[in-house]
Amino acid sequence: MKTKQISTFIENKTGRLHAACEALSKNGINIHTLSLADTSDFGILRLIVADPAAARAALEDAGYVVKETDVLAVEVPDDAGGLSAILAQADDAALGIEYMYAFSTASGKPAIVIIRFSEPDRAVTELQQRGINVIEAVKLLQD
Repeated sequence: MKTKQISTFIENKTGRLHAACEALSKNGINIHTLSLADTSDFGILRLIVADPAAARAALEDAGYVVKETDVLAVEVPDDAGGLSAILAQADDAALGIEYMYAFSTASGKPAIVIIRFSEPDRAVTELQQRGINVIEAVKLLQD
């Protein structure tokens, strides 16, 4: 139930984010969700795409250093306390969280939180045992 995430460093200069997205676009790669964290000199672009191998190749061909990482896509109820309840379960299981980002498809439907756990395999087991829906990559990427 893990999902592959593509990450790359992007120089913090005008046009560099566009160039990375254009490299994906030219290769027919649709971005389903992303996160961009920046510092004064560079940013880390994290992407969930339908074809991580093709995305990796497209970005590497454009001169980017790319890393694939296992993350989990977790359904979170669209209500006050939904994320807090998920995080409480992760804490109870002593799961280390490195970072996360989220997206929503429609009001009233569960949000999806992409979480990088320090132990993704154990996180899948622990969360599922606690009744938390860890979404399969195929379901996550359905249009």
